Amino acid sequence: MTGNTTNRNIFIASFLTLIAEGIGFGVRAGVLGDWGSQFGFTKTDLGTITGGGLVGFGVTIIICSFFLDRVGYKPLLVAAFILHVGSVLVTLAATPIYNAMGGTVAARGATYWCLYIGMFMFALANGLCEAVINPLVATLYSRQKTHYLNILHAGWPAGLVIGGMIAFCFVGNGAAIVHLRWEISMAMFLVPTLAYGFIALKEKFPMSEARVAGVSFGEMLSQFASPLLLMLMVIMAMIGYVELGTDSWISNITANVIAKYSLILFVYTSALMFVLRFFAGPIVERINPLGLLCVAAVLGAIGLTFLGFAASLITMFLAATVYAMGKTFFWPTMLGVVGERFPKGGAMVMGTVGGIGMLSAGLLGGPGIGYQQDYFASNQLKAESPATFDRYVSKEHNQFLFFPEISGLDGAKVGALEESIAAKKAADQPLTPEQASDEDLVLGARLYGGRMALRWTAAIPATMAVLYLLLVVYFRSTGGYKQVTLPAAVVGPSEY
Repeated sequence: MTGNTTNRNIFIASFLTLIAEGIGFGVRAGVLGDWGSQFGFTKTDLGTITGGGLVGFGVTIIICSFFLDRVGYKPLLVAAFILHVGSVLVTLAATPIYNAMGGTVAARGATYWCLYIGMFMFALANGLCEAVINPLVATLYSRQKTHYLNILHAGWPAGLVIGGMIAFCFVGNGAAIVHLRWEISMAMFLVPTLAYGFIALKEKFPMSEARVAGVSFGEMLSQFASPLLLMLMVIMAMIGYVELGTDSWISNITANVIAKYSLILFVYTSALMFVLRFFAGPIVERINPLGLLCVAAVLGAIGLTFLGFAASLITMFLAATVYAMGKTFFWPTMLGVVGERFPKGGAMVMGTVGGIGMLSAGLLGGPGIGYQQDYFASNQLKAESPATFDRYVSKEHNQFLFFPEISGLDGAKVGALEESIAAKKAADQPLTPEQASDEDLVLGARLYGGRMALRWTAAIPATMAVLYLLLVVYFRSTGGYKQVTLPAAVVGPSEY
């Protein structure tokens, strides 16, 4: 087998890992409503479940990155394959556990932990993949890191498109084809998982760029003393919050305005990201990576702000288009910048930066945006109708960081209201006065909570834009942005 064929197969396997992750993520975004209705979770509960997975993702990337250059790429990718398969088994046990315990409060707690652990295992597998594939592709294409990392990460929105279509066709009461059990849809990410697992077991992998160049562990650690790298880490934390944190909720939030078309919107924006990431290379050649990131942050802030005000299908799609054009380049281009400016850091630096983004998404983005929705929705409903609020408020209390403790709306009660209203409208039956009032008050409060969460989140990319502008000015004052290369940079794999 030629080196070029080996490179291509390894790149395909790396691409497939992101497709598997994207399918899992896209389907999960669609089944949040099913989980809320079936198990009675609040938005904060659901945000913590999704966020816990991202925390595991981030921790795994960081830990593995510290010894990846010595252990090698292949063992970790095989371990990821095993964890991906195992995560399915744990997640699918949620419903049997809930039913076996009689749907009690204790059952809800046990189910919560089942889903949390399943998502955590899925995240561990994703973390192993992410720790491997970014430095791996940077090694295979050491002279065009930003370009090929963007192409690699086109696999993520490709998976989101597939996962979103699965959710649109088969998830929820408004499924376009048939409402399958959420367990069936969740298991579909195993198809690309089996494919990348086969390639990982079959192929020989290269040694890392830093290892071939003879960079010591101490030299890798010394890179963390750079003020530039520290600033990039702070920005990456913001990217994790605004990109993955928002993606965890976007379909759930937009469904309050455009109902079943929210998944089509999700698929559309993901498809747009998939296409645009193939054009990162030519754009970077004209305005450099930091210029691209600055423009992307401005678009992200504008898009999220407009999404927070959009009230129709057309305005929602226009706002989402602007937002997608911005967030498209955040993650892979940041990794490209880190790889180009800190090649001596090897997988350790690149993995730590990516891990910080995931930790931020898990600890701050998912729970934070869920908390914001609960906070604004419950306050709105309580102010408009205390009696209605008392009927729909969750008995559980939620807190995020140092913010006040709150009680969100009970997902099971709101889900039952929606199903009852939908059934009567489908049968062309009039709503009772109480149902009509609850539809306006409860669903209106939930819509308000989602919109306010998006508006507040828009402050994050706005801050990022300012920081990127400062970096652009800094590099211009020091002679311009340039890629740093190692003396013995690898242009192909040294097999082992």
